[in-house]
Amino acid sequence: MSYVFLFAAILFEVMGTTCMKLSEGFTKTLPSIMIFVFYGVSFTLFTLALKRLEVSLAYAIWSGIGTLSITAIGIFYFDETLTALKVGSIALIVIGVIGLNLSSGIN
Repeated sequence: MSYVFLFAAILFEVMGTTCMKLSEGFTKTLPSIMIFVFYGVSFTLFTLALKRLEVSLAYAIWSGIGTLSITAIGIFYFDETLTALKVGSIALIVIGVIGLNLSSGIN
């Protein structure tokens, strides 16, 4: 169940971050309000996930998947550029998350 909380937390964090962009510097009311709603739900779910998950692993997964998701949204929805440096950097993040995941099973 902890992983369900974690992935739901990531989803809400990504929605909150997307609303930051859509709020246009807090000039749009609804996206501005939704930033706080989505982040509130996200942090609540993340806290529940941490009851059973190691914080280093959970945060690595949170930040890695969140970064990957926001990058994809930026590219496909906000027409941001995709460069070789972005692809390489995201690959390193994914490798790091996998490494942390593997190391959490070693005692």
